[in-house]
Amino acid sequence: MTLIADLAARLDGAARNATATPQLVERLNVEDAYAVQAQSMALRYTRGERRIGIKMGMTSRAKMAQMGIQDLLWGRLTDAMLVEDGGSIDFPAFVHPRVEPEVAFLLAAPLGETITPMAARAALAGVAPALEIIDSRYENFKFSLTDVIADNSSSSAFVTGAWADPSTDLSNLGLILQIDGQARQIGSTASILGNPIRSLVAAARLAARAGEPLQAGDVVMAGGATAAEPLAPGQHVRLEMQRLGQVEFHVRGG
Repeated sequence: MTLIADLAARLDGAARNATATPQLVERLNVEDAYAVQAQSMALRYTRGERRIGIKMGMTSRAKMAQMGIQDLLWGRLTDAMLVEDGGSIDFPAFVHPRVEPEVAFLLAAPLGETITPMAARAALAGVAPALEIIDSRYENFKFSLTDVIADNSSSSAFVTGAWADPSTDLSNLGLILQIDGQARQIGSTASILGNPIRSLVAAARLAARAGEPLQAGDVVMAGGATAAEPLAPGQHVRLEMQRLGQVEFHVRGG
């Protein structure tokens, strides 16, 4: 088994069994890390999961500068990762679960590698408030940039609210992330690259370059609008977003 395949199997097992794995000691460049991610996700596909979109990460310009990176991160979304609005997740199915408020896009048409924000908006079927459950599978929550990429950019589950008019101006929508009725994060969609539509443009570019161009029906998670909040059993998580409405889920188990 090659190094890429070995690491892919290791991370797939950690995610599938919700068991932490040590930080990678192997030195990977970004290209290698995405190769690990692709092979790890391919194992899911062989078990019957279907890719239904992608998620974006590092969508804060300040965080990109802090990490010394020049481009956004991305990962794959599958049908098994989608949680019904108002539904539940099982806490024991995760290692270090955290939640981020986001904007989700639903495509009505394919998007190529090089597009304008106007073209990206024209290809939309809807936009929605969304919550992403991120989960690093590494022990003690210690990881490098390439570790994160290899681990599907920490993506593990997501919830989308009702799809709204795709022409909605997303540039500066206020939002409140509540846990058990208490505000934990207050922010704006402007923190996602100044406008979440820019994240969609980047998603189209990155997916196309990886040989997986975005298609009609795909969902794109635009990236966290605030810092992530850790989750615990028994919690009720709710996001309220100006003009787009709300989305929520519960955390079961212990």
